[in-house]
Amino acid sequence: MRLLRDARVRGGLIQIALLAAVACVILWIANNTAQNLSERGIRTGWDFLDRPARFPISESVLPYDPQDSFLWAYVVGLGNTLWISALAIFGATVLGLGVGLAGRSSNPLLGGLGAGYVTVMRNLPLIVQLLFWYALATAAFPAPRAAWEPIPGVFLTQRGIFLPALPAAQLALAVALGLVAAMLLRRWRAVGGVAVFAATLILTGATVEVPELRGFTFRGGIGLSPEFAALMLGIILYTAAFVGEIIRGGIDAVAKGQWEAGRALGLTDRTTLRRIILPQALRVIIPPMTSQYLSTVKNTTLALAVGYPELGLVVNTVINQTGQAIESLLILLGVFLTISLSVSLLMNWYNARMAIVVR
Repeated sequence: MRLLRDARVRGGLIQIALLAAVACVILWIANNTAQNLSERGIRTGWDFLDRPARFPISESVLPYDPQDSFLWAYVVGLGNTLWISALAIFGATVLGLGVGLAGRSSNPLLGGLGAGYVTVMRNLPLIVQLLFWYALATAAFPAPRAAWEPIPGVFLTQRGIFLPALPAAQLALAVALGLVAAMLLRRWRAVGGVAVFAATLILTGATVEVPELRGFTFRGGIGLSPEFAALMLGIILYTAAFVGEIIRGGIDAVAKGQWEAGRALGLTDRTTLRRIILPQALRVIIPPMTSQYLSTVKNTTLALAVGYPELGLVVNTVINQTGQAIESLLILLGVFLTISLSVSLLMNWYNARMAIVVR
């Protein structure tokens, strides 16, 4: 009885009791599920992963053949999910920065456009936006022979969007050298990085490959399928509205005296924003931005609505072919849990580096 009067002992016993109750519930669910599956003659197990998938995946960043295993089909779907997640986060961050700065602009037109964009995009469900862009790409755009060319070398058709492109190897080399130059230079980093990037392309003899109409479609350059284009456009435009509000709020959270201090030192507003305001605003921006990035990763599952073969669509196809629903859903849950925890750890590490350390 004396031990029960100790608050720490009582707390420990309560935690043990709760843990035991949760374990009992999990065991009951597992036993009940196994019994129901056995009564219905539904197979369980992981041996299906080695069997040939025998279904196509329309587009992927990793090589895939229908004769590959179900396991490799999952890996291909995961590669597509990571690819569109990275592109969506990058695009939404860049666009969101512009939206956030426009929203707090003193120019009435620019400020109104920024506020209007945020209001419209945040109040339209993402699924509706994806379906709208997909319908526009597949129904409103013309056939390849009557393709729209809003910018020289850019073609809009029902078969996708076709853009000029540089050779992949030379472009990768130029980007890598440009980033190295930007990191090594102390002053004029952006100018130096761009100069090295351009010089590398010139010295390696890189030429822009423009798409050309051959037969019933365009060849050469970069081809974006209607599914991929609609997905990227919808997620980036939608997410940028939330990112813009986060950035605008973070900038407004910095004391106005910091702007006045920058002007007193003779700095322009642009330099004050880049050198003084944004570094301080990041401490406010990073925590909500982490949640937004996690939401963006999870929103990629809506690619199912437009038919882009990310992991969710691959899982759905595997379930229809094999009936291994529990195993497939466990894989889906485990993958997204791992991705979300990885993004959280990375953002928390960066947040810790940016935090003010009080000694």
